[in-house]
Amino acid sequence: MALSTTTPAPATPPAPAARPARPRKARGEGQWAVGHTEPLNPNERIKKDDDPLNVRARIENIYAHTGFAGIDPQDLRGRFRWWGLYTQRKAGIDGGRTAVLEPHELEDEFFMLRVRIDGGALTVAQLRVIAEISTEFARDTADLTDRQNVQFHWIRVEDMPEIWRRLESVGLQTTEACGDCPRIVLGSPVAGVSTEEVLDPTPAIDTIVERYVGDPRYSNLPRKFKTSISWLADTPHEVNDISLLGVVHPQHGPGFDLWVGGGLSTNPRLAERLGVWVPLDEIPDVWEGVVGIFRDYGYRRLRNRARLKFLLADWGVAKFREVLEKEYLGRALIDGPAPDLPEKPIDHIGVHRQRDGRNYVGAAPVVGRSSGTQLSRLADLVARHGSDRVRLTPYQKLLVLDVADDQVEPLVAGLRGIGLEARPSAWRRGTMACTGIEYCKLAIVETKARGEELVARLEERLRDFDTDISIHINGCPNACARTQVADIGLKGQLVMDAQGRQVEGFQVHLGGGLGMAQGQTAGFGRKVRGLKATAEELPGYVERLARNYLAGRTDGESFADWVVRADEGLLT
Repeated sequence: MALSTTTPAPATPPAPAARPARPRKARGEGQWAVGHTEPLNPNERIKKDDDPLNVRARIENIYAHTGFAGIDPQDLRGRFRWWGLYTQRKAGIDGGRTAVLEPHELEDEFFMLRVRIDGGALTVAQLRVIAEISTEFARDTADLTDRQNVQFHWIRVEDMPEIWRRLESVGLQTTEACGDCPRIVLGSPVAGVSTEEVLDPTPAIDTIVERYVGDPRYSNLPRKFKTSISWLADTPHEVNDISLLGVVHPQHGPGFDLWVGGGLSTNPRLAERLGVWVPLDEIPDVWEGVVGIFRDYGYRRLRNRARLKFLLADWGVAKFREVLEKEYLGRALIDGPAPDLPEKPIDHIGVHRQRDGRNYVGAAPVVGRSSGTQLSRLADLVARHGSDRVRLTPYQKLLVLDVADDQVEPLVAGLRGIGLEARPSAWRRGTMACTGIEYCKLAIVETKARGEELVARLEERLRDFDTDISIHINGCPNACARTQVADIGLKGQLVMDAQGRQVEGFQVHLGGGLGMAQGQTAGFGRKVRGLKATAEELPGYVERLARNYLAGRTDGESFADWVVRADEGLLT
């Protein structure tokens, strides 16, 4: 009998020993200080290839002679910004095409030009030059911005050498008015004259501008860098990359409280206190240290995460202070108290006494819109009433300083005669608007004309409205008009009207604000889901909202506080 044979099953090979998982390497954020020096996006490449400050020589020696057609695209859409120049939007392109068209399809062969006016301070001679440039080269445009700039439109590259010559002949400049660099330094428009000011920070502002603006060491930052330095809480200190606000230390006396990491746009964040006291003469060094941190540790991989606020959010205040002290200053900073805030917000509109017994008069155009013609008439008016100083505010307003008592009422009347109101309605006083679709390539809707229409309607229907209220109108999500920190913030977008048509409109933010006075809590307000208004509906909506507030508020209740508790039906 044959024996059966069965082939044994092969032995199962032992499982290979598990390999330890390799730690995943963190993706670099383009921080120079940790060795990530290669450009990580086209903007970084443009800056590495050539310092944008060098483009001025090409403008003067080449492009002013070849005209628009001869401009290198990397200069045109990149480096020109370091000298205050942006191509402006081609007329007739509707907001629906803003995000669809290529830059060369959106842009006209003209420029917006920003003049930096650090601290907002102008002499009559400087004002006259600005007016002349407006009428001769900018088709009579001259908008007052919420960064204390003057902004022209319709500028030709051929005219830039002469424009620079005229500006610089009276001590003005456009250097780093835009770009990834230190932008204009905001300052109190009443620095040096206010009865409430203990310490005038103007010397620190002047030193920063003289020492660092145009310095190649700081001309290549990850993104723009915004500064505010004021003794008074009259600038929006909580939305700047760095702010210094006046404070009295119980042992060391008057100095400044340091804030860092603020900014709005699509990812809003309020600045935070570092908890330190900075004496006046140390402000420039501390400012340089903060800028240095941003340059070296700021994120350069993604443009939408390249502002200082993102670094501060990741590091926290304690680490930021430690790096500032140990790596950039080489010394510890003095702990300091929080500043005292005024009883109510300060905007300087109207007639106010100066410390020298004279007066300053604050006046409002409508939504910052001005012209060379108006500014020329303003210069004549100021000189005729014995003053040589005008100041711009971070709220698209202006002040005339050093007015004698017997000249106040004639000046107020004269200002009204040229379209500047020193005793404005709450609506004119509180409404700001960005450039909008008229000139800006990023905008989706019209803003300036909408703002003027809104103010006119509200002045007609609610002339005696008895409380201050802020309305900020923006043409896109970038929040140049600080929409998230307004009582009524209007963010431009395309919406559907009652007939199902796509039209210009606004997403509505309500009850935002900054901590500019006692009892105010800074925040981005209340967004009611789906709350939008077409541009046509906007005046009626704001009127209805204001009437609901007047009917429902408690004694002394602010609009922002009412918004928090109001039924949703009253807000729509």
